Amino acid sequence: MDVKAFIFDLDGTLIDSEMLWVAAMVAYLADHGCVISRQEMMKIVVGHSWFDIYLKVITLAPELKVVTIQEMAQQLRVYYVRQCEDTGSIIIPTSVTLLKTLAEDYPVIIVSGSPHNDVQNAVRLMEAETHVKFVLGSEDYAKGKPAPDGFLLGARKLGIAPQHCVVFEDSTAGVRSAKAAGMYCVALSRPTEHPQDLSPADWILEDLADFSVEKIIL
Repeated sequence: MDVKAFIFDLDGTLIDSEMLWVAAMVAYLADHGCVISRQEMMKIVVGHSWFDIYLKVITLAPELKVVTIQEMAQQLRVYYVRQCEDTGSIIIPTSVTLLKTLAEDYPVIIVSGSPHNDVQNAVRLMEAETHVKFVLGSEDYAKGKPAPDGFLLGARKLGIAPQHCVVFEDSTAGVRSAKAAGMYCVALSRPTEHPQDLSPADWILEDLADFSVEKIIL
């Protein structure tokens, strides 16, 4: 494979914030009269874009339809902050180390289903501002994962054909999105209460410290 660029997912791949968002959303909905289990909320949140999550939430709690997607994001942030006593603990160190190492020789971007500002904040948290060329968040492309829109837009902005891009993902939707975009996909398989089907990925690893560019260019 002729590798020319690397694309990272954010939540669950570089930082482990999805479980914090799950807890925040359970509490948020409970305060609006909608009781949902953590397990059910994980099915809604893990691997999905904020736009798709919002649509699910207003279906579960119709009274929230009067709340715009931007307003809900702001309201949820209050609940999320309560879950974050030590933000540094949500970083996945070996994944971030790999991103910075690859950025020495290749363009690296992040394509996430989280809001654009959240992705930028995560880049600052990882101290990776000089390593990431640009980020794409949920409002930057039309359809969230498993649609390929985000990854294809990232490739277009880089000026690199999809078949020369390597994607790092951790979710069923993310892997499907990468493969639909025609990209090589490395899946990070980490313990979770919501098992993911990563079988369509080209390479599955339990830790991105085990990734090697040489193994995919031969």
